[in-house]
Amino acid sequence: MAAKLKKGDKVVVLAGKDKGKEGTISSVDPKAGKAVVDGVNMAIRHTKQSQTDQGGRKPKAMPIQLSNLAFLDANGKATRVGFKVEDGKKVRYAKTTGDVIDA
Repeated sequence: MAAKLKKGDKVVVLAGKDKGKEGTISSVDPKAGKAVVDGVNMAIRHTKQSQTDQGGRKPKAMPIQLSNLAFLDANGKATRVGFKVEDGKKVRYAKTTGDVIDA
Protein backbone atom coordinates (compact mmCIF):
# COMPACT_ATOMS: atom_id res chain seq x y z
CA MET A 1 0.00 0.00 0.00
CA ALA A 2 1.23 3.49 -0.77
CA ALA A 3 2.57 5.54 2.14
CA LYS A 4 0.12 8.20 3.28
CA LEU A 5 2.69 9.85 5.56
CA LYS A 6 6.21 10.57 4.37
CA LYS A 7 9.47 11.99 5.69
CA GLY A 8 9.20 15.76 6.18
CA ASP A 9 5.42 15.84 6.76
CA LYS A 10 4.07 17.93 9.66
CA VAL A 11 1.93 15.68 11.87
CA VAL A 12 -0.02 15.75 15.14
CA VAL A 13 -0.21 12.85 17.61
CA LEU A 14 -3.75 11.51 18.08
CA ALA A 15 -3.22 9.03 20.93
CA GLY A 16 -0.75 8.08 23.64
CA LYS A 17 1.32 9.97 26.20
CA ASP A 18 2.21 12.71 23.68
CA LYS A 19 -1.36 13.31 22.46
CA GLY A 20 -1.73 16.77 20.88
CA LYS A 21 1.99 17.31 20.24
CA GLU A 22 3.09 18.37 16.77
CA GLY A 23 6.30 17.56 14.93
CA THR A 24 7.99 16.67 11.67
CA ILE A 25 8.55 13.09 10.55
CA SER A 26 12.28 12.34 10.39
CA SER A 27 12.01 8.72 9.22
CA VAL A 28 9.34 6.15 8.30
CA ASP A 29 9.41 2.34 8.49
CA PRO A 30 6.44 1.24 6.34
CA LYS A 31 7.03 -2.48 6.96
CA ALA A 32 6.67 -2.01 10.74
CA GLY A 33 4.04 0.72 10.32
CA LYS A 34 5.99 3.18 12.46
CA ALA A 35 7.56 6.62 12.14
CA VAL A 36 10.01 8.71 14.15
CA VAL A 37 8.71 12.23 14.85
CA ASP A 38 11.04 14.94 16.18
CA GLY A 39 10.28 15.79 19.82
CA VAL A 40 7.62 13.07 20.24
CA ASN A 41 7.81 9.78 22.19
CA MET A 42 11.14 10.71 23.74
CA ALA A 43 13.12 8.16 25.78
CA ILE A 44 16.39 8.45 27.69
CA ARG A 45 19.24 6.41 26.22
CA HIS A 46 22.58 5.92 27.96
CA THR A 47 25.41 6.45 25.48
CA LYS A 48 29.07 5.65 25.83
CA GLN A 49 31.59 8.46 25.49
CA SER A 50 33.46 8.72 22.19
CA GLN A 51 36.06 11.07 20.73
CA THR A 52 33.38 13.41 19.36
CA ASP A 53 30.54 12.92 21.88
CA GLN A 54 30.53 13.47 25.63
CA GLY A 55 28.20 10.54 26.31
CA GLY A 56 25.78 10.18 29.23
CA ARG A 57 21.98 10.23 29.33
CA LYS A 58 20.64 11.50 25.98
CA PRO A 59 16.99 11.95 24.97
CA LYS A 60 16.11 10.10 21.76
CA ALA A 61 12.90 10.08 19.72
CA MET A 62 11.47 6.57 19.51
CA PRO A 63 9.18 5.20 16.76
CA ILE A 64 5.42 5.76 17.06
CA GLN A 65 2.63 3.87 15.31
CA LEU A 66 1.44 5.51 12.05
CA SER A 67 -2.19 5.04 13.08
CA ASN A 68 -1.58 7.44 15.99
CA LEU A 69 -0.48 10.25 13.65
CA ALA A 70 -2.51 12.65 11.51
CA PHE A 71 -1.28 14.96 8.76
CA LEU A 72 -1.50 18.72 9.42
CA ASP A 73 -3.05 20.59 6.49
CA ALA A 74 -2.38 24.21 5.46
CA ASN A 75 -4.80 25.47 8.14
CA GLY A 76 -2.98 23.57 10.90
CA LYS A 77 -5.84 21.08 11.38
CA ALA A 78 -5.50 17.30 11.52
CA THR A 79 -6.73 15.66 8.34
CA ARG A 80 -6.77 12.34 6.58
CA VAL A 81 -4.71 11.79 3.44
CA GLY A 82 -6.16 10.43 0.21
CA PHE A 83 -4.91 9.69 -3.28
CA LYS A 84 -6.15 10.92 -6.65
CA VAL A 85 -4.86 10.93 -10.21
CA GLU A 86 -3.90 14.35 -11.53
CA ASP A 87 -2.32 14.78 -14.99
CA GLY A 88 -1.70 11.03 -15.15
CA LYS A 89 0.18 10.97 -11.82
CA LYS A 90 -0.95 9.64 -8.47
CA VAL A 91 -0.77 12.44 -5.87
CA ARG A 92 -1.58 12.76 -2.16
CA TYR A 93 -4.19 15.30 -1.05
CA ALA A 94 -5.66 16.54 2.23
CA LYS A 95 -9.24 15.28 2.53
CA THR A 96 -10.53 18.30 4.51
CA THR A 97 -9.34 21.00 2.14
CA GLY A 98 -8.79 19.01 -1.05
CA ASP A 99 -5.36 20.61 -1.50
CA VAL A 100 -2.65 18.53 -3.17
CA ILE A 101 0.16 17.81 -0.69
CA ASP A 102 3.04 17.02 -3.05
CA ALA A 103 2.72 18.82 -6.35
